[in-house]
Parts: sequence; C-alpha cells; structure tokens
Amino acid sequence: MTPLAHDSNMQSMDADLALLEQKLATLIAHTRALRAANESLRRDLAAAVERNRDMNIKAQQAGARLDALIARMPNE
Repeated sequence: MTPLAHDSNMQSMDADLALLEQKLATLIAHTRALRAANESLRRDLAAAVERNRDMNIKAQQAGARLDALIARMPNE
C-alpha cells in the first residue's frame, strides 16, 4: 500500500469514526430525552390514578348520601 493510499484509508476511517461518534451522541441525547419524558409521564399517571381513586371515593360517598335521603322519604 502506498503512503497516499494509507493516508486516504486513515482519513476515511477517521471520517467514519467521527460520523459514528456523532450518531452515538445523538442516540444518547434522544435516550435521555425519552427517559425524562417517561419519568414525567409516570408522575402524571400516578397523579391521575390518585385523582381517579379520590373521585371514586367521593362518588361512593355521594351515592350513600343519596341512598340515605331516599330511605328517609315518606312512602306514598
């Protein structure tokens, strides 16, 4: 291999490595962004589940109060 061909091969490898490094950095950035979004969604889901549980409890309590009011109504 001539020195010129060797230099050309080295430059090509360096360019390939630089491109691979850039793609890897992009992949890492996307992974971090997705991880942050996933954590945010987990927190949002936990809050929604808690609100849903609270609403179910309130609906049950309201139903019990309505049943008590109906039970106190005079029979006609």
